[in-house]
Amino acid sequence: MPSLCRDCFYQDVSQGSEQALRCPKCGSRRQISHKNLQSFSIAHIDCDAFYAAIHKRDQPDLRDKPVIVGGGRRGVVATCCYLARASGVRSAMPMFKALKLCPDATVISPNMALYAKEGRAIRQAMQALTPLVEPVSIDEAYLDLSGTSQMHQGAPARTLARFQHKIESEMGLTVSIGLSCNKFLAKTASDLDKPRGFAILGPEDVAEILWPRPVGFLHGVGPAFAKALNRDGYQLIGDLAAAKPEDLTRRYGDGGTRLAHMARGIDHRRVEPDSERKSISSETTFHHDLKTLDELEPILQRLCAKVGEISRAKGHAGRVVTLKLKTSGFKQVTRRLTLSEPTATGRVVFDAARPLLSAEIAKGPFRLIGVGLSDLSALEGADQGDLINTQAPKRAALERALDSVHARYGKGVVKTGM
Repeated sequence: MPSLCRDCFYQDVSQGSEQALRCPKCGSRRQISHKNLQSFSIAHIDCDAFYAAIHKRDQPDLRDKPVIVGGGRRGVVATCCYLARASGVRSAMPMFKALKLCPDATVISPNMALYAKEGRAIRQAMQALTPLVEPVSIDEAYLDLSGTSQMHQGAPARTLARFQHKIESEMGLTVSIGLSCNKFLAKTASDLDKPRGFAILGPEDVAEILWPRPVGFLHGVGPAFAKALNRDGYQLIGDLAAAKPEDLTRRYGDGGTRLAHMARGIDHRRVEPDSERKSISSETTFHHDLKTLDELEPILQRLCAKVGEISRAKGHAGRVVTLKLKTSGFKQVTRRLTLSEPTATGRVVFDAARPLLSAEIAKGPFRLIGVGLSDLSALEGADQGDLINTQAPKRAALERALDSVHARYGKGVVKTGM
């Protein structure tokens, strides 16, 4: 069976059924093997515990300690390193609960400007491999390396292994890679071998690798949805694969159609390059449903601030503000408001989104809230204000000043209120 050494990049393209335990060239045990090693070209690349990894790299004394990135004792966990995850800490967990599980953790406030800088460097390295790069977030993307073998003098698998080594050796960060024939299987493969992993998953592997796993393993199926599926008799991914697609669609709508496809390893989506970013958004799912404005407004304010910070870091402004809510019954509510001018200011986004939330609060309780900016344009010319709205330039200048302070001293130095 074809194999590839991830340390020296030696390739064995023979079709034999056995794989050597060690690389015949360098003796490494870090080999990957799959019958489609030479032909698959759709990849998903995901940085390992990205925010926490950057802080550990920049502060060597934290390297062997658990690190949580989040908003203080009364906030929530944005992300955490693998040492903290081993204690049960997870993203979106209340900070007090995370510190109860991992009392020795070092808590660091998020620094989006720093993360955006590192994310841009990794994105540029991806784009050196192929122009077909589809960003998913600041630290992950899909790549289509079809037709690049001659340019890189090797199959996509070898090109990706070299990329993984480059990021680790030059930037001090690690990534996990999934390789397949479509985006869903590539994403699933990258989740199979973390951190610093490289996995290959083909349609012929779905029955053996996916079907015995619980439905919650599927990308996009959260704990609450998994419980609903369990109540309806779907415990394993194989149960979904055995169900009639029309039954799943009738019961869960478009989400049911997606479940039917995922359970069979089907995904016809193309990798869409980042030629034009369509929106900037941030959302969070709650551990317990929330239903009052007092509970939801502070969370919305933080999300709006984050959207503004990401927008400025990426050089974008947006004219359309979108509020996204998901009820406890999994019904999605989306409301939009078009501004008089583009903005990249979190306070302006919040002032637009808050009335939208107030108008929909009776539909709660809610399990998810999100906010986004779309109809994007260049940052220059945004938040100019007019004779009526004279505060926009001042708010924009204030948030840009906060970006500089946070980048230099960290987010805990200055915080804005409601």
